[in-house]
Amino acid sequence: MNHRLLISGGRLIDPASGHDAPADLLIEDGHIAWVGPGAPPQELDAILDATGLVVAPGFVDLHCHLREPGYEEKETIATATRAATRGGFTTVCAMPNTNPPTDSAAIIDFIKEKARTKGVVKVLPVGCISKGRRGQELAEMAAMAAAGAVAFSDDGSPVSDPRLMRHALEYSLSFGLPIMEHAEDEALSRDGAMHEGEVSLRLGLRGIPAAAEEAAVARDIALARLTGAKLHLCHISTAGAMEMVRRAREEGLPVTAEVTPHHLTLTHEQVLAPVPYDTSAKVNPPLRAPQDVRALVDGLRDGVIDAIATDHAPHTAMDKLVEFDFAPPGISGLETALGALLALVHSGEMDLMTLVTRLTTGPAKVIGHPLGSLTVGLPADVVLFDPTREWVVDPTAFASRGRNTPLAGRALRGKVMATLAQGVLAYRDEAVSLSLSSQAEPQRIRG
Repeated sequence: MNHRLLISGGRLIDPASGHDAPADLLIEDGHIAWVGPGAPPQELDAILDATGLVVAPGFVDLHCHLREPGYEEKETIATATRAATRGGFTTVCAMPNTNPPTDSAAIIDFIKEKARTKGVVKVLPVGCISKGRRGQELAEMAAMAAAGAVAFSDDGSPVSDPRLMRHALEYSLSFGLPIMEHAEDEALSRDGAMHEGEVSLRLGLRGIPAAAEEAAVARDIALARLTGAKLHLCHISTAGAMEMVRRAREEGLPVTAEVTPHHLTLTHEQVLAPVPYDTSAKVNPPLRAPQDVRALVDGLRDGVIDAIATDHAPHTAMDKLVEFDFAPPGISGLETALGALLALVHSGEMDLMTLVTRLTTGPAKVIGHPLGSLTVGLPADVVLFDPTREWVVDPTAFASRGRNTPLAGRALRGKVMATLAQGVLAYRDEAVSLSLSSQAEPQRIRG
């Protein structure tokens, strides 16, 4: 028997169709079956009341560290995907800096099977560029592509050897999959702990200059021009890098880019206050200067930057309870992403349609998957959120094992209220009303 769920009374925003108006959404047997005003064409099993809420496609995260296999004390596929539902993400791309690294078809298969049995949202594996992420020889890219890898990256580390990077880009043309590069010149960033600027000087910490990113971005764009291959630049953080991406796009090069919520909303001042040497604010690339943040917001709004990606990087409490120089970089960002990003809408720096676009169709296009849309016939990946609901970040309540966030105790305005993954209600805030008929199928209503 088909299960029919109506999401009623919400403001439906669907970048794929340009729709931004009140509408109801019917989900039947896990797929979008009908969109429109008026009465739905079938009897219903359940109604989800979206009055006062935005109804949008489930978010797509291009850049997520699930930590499994090898670092399950930090995160697992099960805990990360539950955290994803709290943030409105229905698809996450699993980065390959695991143990062992995701450099073979066997590990791609392992991740897919774990996601099938333990996950609650789609997990798309990203394979390594080089064997063991050591940057010395290409990994088994063809085998990983055949097994289901959606891109290739050595993220956590750059591909420092330009010849190897060229070969990776050339080889990727065989599969039509992007190379996702962590752009960093390690000769310039070596031993650095935060952005090089007045805050690093005040704290006496070695700085990472903007040039460390910009030199690598310039090299990678030159290689994309040489090879014609798809280059995706991960977590760009500087105004200079953004301008190089802008010029590459104007030239017609197949270059895309992402930016994180923390690089859009926080600056290097976070390392100084409210708590000096706050290791929860240590990330790679580091939080930058206010002028970089302004430039990134401009680039995101203008479409120079295609996607917002969380770079969700969970760590244990003990990992971060060390001196700043020795703390691992990373923020547990899935559950706070939307609340942090909506500050850009509330301040008038970006409209809501643009923000939703960069969380849905933007990242979907980077990997060439039919995601981030409420088109009839597609799987029902849907998020409901209240753009004005205020809440206080409490890391102890996270679904993620990673509690490392500089937003602890901060009041955010905007909250995910429900998430449906392939038609299943995977998360529901208690404030959202769900009405069931006597024939409703309980296994399809889990929230």
